[in-house]
Amino acid sequence: MIPRLRPNGSIPLPAVGFFQRLIEAGFDGDIETGAASRTVFSTDNSIYQVEPAGILFPKGIEDLQITAAMLSEPAFRGITVAPRGGGTGTNGQSLTSGIVVDCSRHMNSILEIDPIRRIARVQAGVVKDQLNQALKPYGLFFAPELSTSNRATIGGMVSTDACGQGSCLYGKTSNHVLGLRIMLAEGTDWWSRPLDEAALEEIVAREDRVGEIHRTVDRIAREKRDRITEIFPKLNRYMTGYDLAHIRRGDGRFDLNAILCGSEGTLAMIAEAELNLLPIPAHAALINIRYGDFNTALEDARTLVALKVASVETVDEKVLGLARGDIVWTGIARFFPDDAGRTTNGINIAEVLADDEAELERKLAEVTAALDTGTNARHLGYTIARGHTDVEAIWSMRKRAVGLLGNVDGPVRPVAFVEDTAVPPENLAAYIREFRALLDGAGLSYGMFGHVDAGVLHVRPALDLTQNDHVRLVREVSDAVVALTRRYGGVLWGEHGKGVRSEYVPEFFGDLYPSLQEIKRAFDPENRLNPGKIATPSGQALLKIDEVPLRGDIDRIIGNEIRAAFDNAAYCNGNGACFDFDETSPMCPSYKATRDRRFSPKGRAALMREWLRLLAEKGIDARQEAKRLRQSVPLASFARRAFNSLNPQNRDDFSHEVRASMDTCLACKACAGQCPVKVSVPAFRSKFLELYYGRYLRPLKDPLVAAIETTLPLVHRIRPAYNLVVGTRAGRMMMRVAGLTSLPQLPRLSLAKEAARLGVPLATLPQIEALSPREREQSVIFVADAFTAHFDPEVALAAIGLARKMGLSPFLAASHVNGKALHVHGYLGRFEAAAGRTAHYLQRLDDAGVALVGLDPSMTLAFRSEYKGVLKASILLPQEWLAANLGHLAASPSAIEGRSFRLMAHCTERTNAPASIAQWKRVFGSLGIDLQAAETGCCGMAGTFGHEARNRPIAERLYAMSWKREVDAAGDTDCLMATGYSCRSQVKEIDNKRLPHPFEVIDKIISENADIPQPDVA
Repeated sequence: MIPRLRPNGSIPLPAVGFFQRLIEAGFDGDIETGAASRTVFSTDNSIYQVEPAGILFPKGIEDLQITAAMLSEPAFRGITVAPRGGGTGTNGQSLTSGIVVDCSRHMNSILEIDPIRRIARVQAGVVKDQLNQALKPYGLFFAPELSTSNRATIGGMVSTDACGQGSCLYGKTSNHVLGLRIMLAEGTDWWSRPLDEAALEEIVAREDRVGEIHRTVDRIAREKRDRITEIFPKLNRYMTGYDLAHIRRGDGRFDLNAILCGSEGTLAMIAEAELNLLPIPAHAALINIRYGDFNTALEDARTLVALKVASVETVDEKVLGLARGDIVWTGIARFFPDDAGRTTNGINIAEVLADDEAELERKLAEVTAALDTGTNARHLGYTIARGHTDVEAIWSMRKRAVGLLGNVDGPVRPVAFVEDTAVPPENLAAYIREFRALLDGAGLSYGMFGHVDAGVLHVRPALDLTQNDHVRLVREVSDAVVALTRRYGGVLWGEHGKGVRSEYVPEFFGDLYPSLQEIKRAFDPENRLNPGKIATPSGQALLKIDEVPLRGDIDRIIGNEIRAAFDNAAYCNGNGACFDFDETSPMCPSYKATRDRRFSPKGRAALMREWLRLLAEKGIDARQEAKRLRQSVPLASFARRAFNSLNPQNRDDFSHEVRASMDTCLACKACAGQCPVKVSVPAFRSKFLELYYGRYLRPLKDPLVAAIETTLPLVHRIRPAYNLVVGTRAGRMMMRVAGLTSLPQLPRLSLAKEAARLGVPLATLPQIEALSPREREQSVIFVADAFTAHFDPEVALAAIGLARKMGLSPFLAASHVNGKALHVHGYLGRFEAAAGRTAHYLQRLDDAGVALVGLDPSMTLAFRSEYKGVLKASILLPQEWLAANLGHLAASPSAIEGRSFRLMAHCTERTNAPASIAQWKRVFGSLGIDLQAAETGCCGMAGTFGHEARNRPIAERLYAMSWKREVDAAGDTDCLMATGYSCRSQVKEIDNKRLPHPFEVIDKIISENADIPQPDVA
């Protein structure tokens, strides 16, 4: 039995009083001080870990003003704050031991869009892709591109002056900021906009903080003009954050935003931004060029830039290799074909933009002509991607490159600390050669990619920061890279901000650093805003890269064996892909529904990692504890578990906070499929729940849900009584007491009886072995899960009918326990026993050479994940089987005439079997149907999740996000299908419509005079 766990950290007393004072002053947002929240906010995408005293989630400018006002009270003079955006900083920009101010949860509204003036005004917590989604109907977009665009907030982009691919054409965030509404340290609410001389003169005459700031910045710009020109490099990625070189705009106006953009929350808190917008390019194409070595790709990039392409991105062989194993590769593989006998060790992606198709083709012809002739023909080959869908798919691969570098096995993994250097583009190839020699000399592996047109290199050396000799390398490599970068006329911080790397600021800014200190003192004289970064008032030190606590300090306590045993939880690198704002994206549904970062894969991984650390400090090996637990008798420990559950001394057990985060997980496995590092929350969640409920009592619903597969055949025998319970108000109230809700009724139709009537035998080994090899090839065994078999038997019957029309002999697998519900709820001992029996049965059938086909994607994919190691047999998804048997399909023209067909795939299917949609399209395409795939997130049911009373609000919120509009939009001639049983159950529960499974539709399509199933009112 695991012990009670108490976090080591505590909230400093001044902060406790500060939070209470905020409430008294009318702070309307959320205040979180629990150990779970502080743990989650102690990391970002960097190598550092610093636990804050608490987190504030303001609801508006008034909350920011109250926060600043309370900080000014004498009792709280020692408290510091750090603003935080998407939390994906690679250099600890928002990490603090003070208080985090996070605008992403509530201050995320687009306040105004003016398509005529091409201006948008947004709150700081708006996500970049969220803004561009809203701008698309106007033909406009917010230009600065970055790989984290689906979770990066505008406030965070401003704070780091973010940019990425295409910066030579579109510039940085600062190039598109028209105005910033900021909250100064003492509570002044100020709109910073470019000023002409008259307006500036009026402001510098003020006797307040605003006047002091403008006087200081204007004086430095005038007095240090020549020195600024000498020191600031002439780069696309110029030094941002206190950007002295651009205080005066090209039109002569004074622009304080040049100082604020890139200041990383050290000068003010950003509340709103007024942004410049650009027209969306009408036509785009990508030329994807393959090379035999990375250096040739780099050298060739300069030729491409000279051809006036919009942007050039370069990727090395390591990143390309990782991309080949990623979820996105299926959609783009055809653009990166294998070259016979030659290995691709680098690629260039050249972007071409145009206002019309003719211009696009002309530009493409110019570039490809240069590639095909003379000395330029140094590549292995190239392809061209046209159209929004393909272009976006390839850029998606490039965007995931940073995260993909973390998708390796073992404790030595690529980490960020010298990952965004920038040099003049003409120096880049030589610079990278020396950079690679530096890393090779240190014996480090690494992956490289970058914005070669802008001279920016992204590289992450692989280290294990639990090893002292690797920790020393952070300093050695950083110092060497700084020296190398300066020698080539570049900067250390080309894109990702300074953060902890601020210790190098004095070296790069030289005798201008005191001017930065003056600016910091004018804005924040008491050094309360994100102290230790970029600049500090005189006499106070900047942070140093080897003096801030490392994640590796925690990982060293846990140990490599434990880290490896818990499904990448401890290896989450904080890239934040799970914070995707898009409601139609599968990852992560619980975060989308709650906007609570604890309820995300990153949050749960952080909590699991901290839980493992606390166990390790007590000498507990979670793996051994699980073994002991499985060997014990549950009833024997009941009294002790009951005592622990009732004992008030256990209320502060950290395990409770971890469990609370796990409770909201839908176990949809989107993280396992879409996370670049492959953090699998359902896998480590099950391991946690097993141990947690070895100490505490389970809720009543757990044993009911866990036994569902074994009890369903028995329940079906008393179907009227069951339906009375779930179909009446009194019965539903009784089930809610047990923790369950929205349970489906059992249909009158019995799969077992109907299959027997149709002469479909159960698949037994003797019967299958009695078939001739030819008969086995022409047979198929449908592996019907308990839920589909009992609640939706029409699907299995349609599969049987379809198989016969295809000239095949169908069999039904015998009743078996898949065990997914057991696994989800942490009954791992029982799951292993059930999985062993089922695997033995299915493996023998597979060995006999007959195709095995599952009906439900989630249950079928469990055989590939939860059964990994015990089942080698391939249980096919319906579309995999059909795609391999297209020659047996032929549609009746009358069945599809005037119909549209749209598929809503299960989210587990979309993320863990990425070829699924394409396979379904092939299947329907062979029938003469142009199948459309609906872009939807999770429906909210997710197996048993939506049937648990505590989860029902989240389940219904998720359904409303993307599924409901698809269901509502389906007309009389639209055939809307859903592959997942739980999805169809959710639609029936909420909208009282029954969506058909594709098997049912195809079965009807290949019959004459078909009556195609519709989303009928149930």
